[in-house]
Amino acid sequence: MPLLTTGISHHTATLETREKIAIARHEHAARVKELRQLDGVEEVVVVSTCNRTEIYSIGPKQSRDHIRQWLQAKGGLSDAEMEKHCYVREREHAVRHLFRVAGGLESLVLGESQIVGQLKESWQMAHEAGSLGKVLDRLFQRAFATGKLIRSKTRIGEHPVSVAYTTVMLAKQIFGDLKSKTVILVGAGEMIELCGRHLQDKGLSSLIIANRSVNRAANLAAEFDAHAVSLTDLPDVLHKADILISSTGSQEPILHEESVRAALKQRRNQPMFMVDIAVPRDIHPAVGKLGNVYLYTIDDLQTVVDKNLSKRTEAAEAATADVDESVDEFMRWLNSARAAVYLKNLHKHARMHSDELVGRALRKIEAGNDPEQVVTQLANTLTKRILHLPSTRLRQAAEEQDDDLLRVANRLFEPEDNP
Repeated sequence: MPLLTTGISHHTATLETREKIAIARHEHAARVKELRQLDGVEEVVVVSTCNRTEIYSIGPKQSRDHIRQWLQAKGGLSDAEMEKHCYVREREHAVRHLFRVAGGLESLVLGESQIVGQLKESWQMAHEAGSLGKVLDRLFQRAFATGKLIRSKTRIGEHPVSVAYTTVMLAKQIFGDLKSKTVILVGAGEMIELCGRHLQDKGLSSLIIANRSVNRAANLAAEFDAHAVSLTDLPDVLHKADILISSTGSQEPILHEESVRAALKQRRNQPMFMVDIAVPRDIHPAVGKLGNVYLYTIDDLQTVVDKNLSKRTEAAEAATADVDESVDEFMRWLNSARAAVYLKNLHKHARMHSDELVGRALRKIEAGNDPEQVVTQLANTLTKRILHLPSTRLRQAAEEQDDDLLRVANRLFEPEDNP
C-alpha cells in the first residue's frame, strides 16, 4: 500500500490559511478517528503545529483523494486554494520529507529542535487513538533516530539564528552561569519578551523590567517573576545590571555616558554587558567607549545571526547524505515487508489447495486406489490450480500487450542457471 504525506506548511501557505486547517490537541483523537474511517485509510498520523498540518497515511492510491478532500473541508478551502497550498508526497518522497522535518531541515527556523517533541507527541496520540500500524510506527521511530543523528553529527542547532536568542547566548558566553546575575530589560515589546523567555530558560533569578508605561512593565514582569520600574527610575537601578538589553521605540537615546559612568562607579567597575537592539539606538555610542562596558548593537548581532545561519545552512546540506541513507534503509525494510505480505498470501493460497487435495488423495488410497496414480493425479491437479490464475493473467497481458507484466513474470519464473 502506498505511503502518503498530505499537508500544508509555512513553505506553501500564509498563517491565515494554516490556521484554518490547524488541529488543536484536544480535538486530535476525534480528527484521527474521522481520517481512519475514510475509505482505504489503514494507518494515519496527524502532525499539526503552528507551521504545518500534515497527514501521514497508509492506503491505496484512491485514499489520497479522500484525505485531500477531508483536509479541504476541514479548512473550508476552495479548489484553487488547495491547488496552490496543498502538497502530496508518495512513497520515498514522503519518507524523505518526514526525515527532513524531524531533522529541523524543513522548519521556519532552520535546525530548531522543538519539532522533534511535536512529532513524538503526534506519534503517541496516534498510538492512543489506535491509528498507528506497523509501517507508520516504524517510519516515525526511524524519523526520531534520523533527527537525532543529524543534530549530533552536524550540530545544526548550536548556532543561534534569532536576535533575542543570540543576545542571551552572548551574555552567557561572557558571564557563564547567568543564575547569579541581574538583568535589566528596557522596553516591553515582543523582542524584550522573547529575551525574557530565553533568560528564564537559562535559570535567571534576578530580572528588572523598565518601561515608559509602568503598567505594561508590571504585566510583563508578572510573567517572569521580575521587578518593574519606570524609565525615569532606570538611573537609580542601573548599577544593579550585570546585563542590560534595550529595545524601545524612542527616537532619542535613553542611556547616556554620564548615567552609565555613575553606575560603573557604584559597581566598583564590575563589567556590564549591554545590548542595544533598538532602531534608532537606545544607548548612546559613547557608552561603548567606557572601560568595562561591552556594548553590542543590532548590527553586531545581525552579523552573528547571519554567520550562524550560514553555518546552519552548511550543516543542513551536510545532513542530506544522512537523510538519503535513512530513506534507503527504510524503503528496503518497507519493500521487504510488502514482499512478505505477498509471499504469505501466495503460500496461504497454495496450502489451501494442497490441504484439500492431500486429504482427497489419502481417502482414495485408503479406498484401495493405486497410490502411484493417486500421487500423480495429485501433482497434476495441484499444479493446474496454483498456475491457473497466473496463466490467465499472463494470457490477458499478452493480448493487451502489457510488456511490463510479462517481463516481471519472466524474472519470477526464469531459472537462475538460464543464460
